[in-house]
Amino acid sequence: MYKIGLSVVSYLATEEMFQNLKNAGFFAIEISHSSTKHLEYDNLPQFAAWAKQYGIDLWSYHLPFWDDNMNFISISDAENADATVKLFCDLIEQGVSVGIKNFVIHPSGEPIKDEDRSAHLKRARQSLRTLADFASKKGAVICVENLPRTCLGKNSEELLELISAHPALRVCFDTNHLLKESYVDFICSLKEKIVTTHISDYDFVDEKHWLPGEGFVDWGLLYHTLQSVGYDGVWLYELGFHNDKLPRSRDLTCEDFARNAKEIFEGTPITTLLMKS
Repeated sequence: MYKIGLSVVSYLATEEMFQNLKNAGFFAIEISHSSTKHLEYDNLPQFAAWAKQYGIDLWSYHLPFWDDNMNFISISDAENADATVKLFCDLIEQGVSVGIKNFVIHPSGEPIKDEDRSAHLKRARQSLRTLADFASKKGAVICVENLPRTCLGKNSEELLELISAHPALRVCFDTNHLLKESYVDFICSLKEKIVTTHISDYDFVDEKHWLPGEGFVDWGLLYHTLQSVGYDGVWLYELGFHNDKLPRSRDLTCEDFARNAKEIFEGTPITTLLMKS
């Protein structure tokens, strides 16, 4: 069984959230930023104090991938890659100062045209090399996340090409981002390079960030495949408590996530809150 964690957007990382995670048996938290506008809530010293108080590990920090105007920021875009890398280095330094070691990064935005893909890959590798070198000197790890659709990192082959830019680069495996490759093939290709996860379910058509059991993933198979390659990181959920597109009987709680993990680890039927139509 893996220790469990939850990815929490910074403005939701309240003392109550840390207490709820402890009460439900969580081990870890990821501080997440989809947008740079969330950085204003990024009170890392306070988060570290609550983490210590409630026995929760500040496991990872999800670097932002939108700017304040809701445009992608990208380490693969030649026009803004340098500014993005500088921002990320600053955020990594702040995170390291409170004990965070894993920094999750999106290797690109989208859409990326086929004819532009090689240029984006080349620029992303340059950016990742710089970031990995900076993080390594701070005792931290850059975890490159697999992404869907036309983004970079859409399969294991492309992830391997990206992380070959620096020997210290590792992977964050997002279970609901694979649209062109099975999760078994992905895990078996990346193996020990996977050091953290984003756990959620989907319909194999596009990312959904549903609770495991609400989509089509064979969770017993995925769990045992991770075990077979020696994965020893955190089972870290990345989905919200509320989803207005799913007919759940109520919003999720931290206890629902903990029960979900226990059922997957023990191979028992997965409980869902989906209402029958």
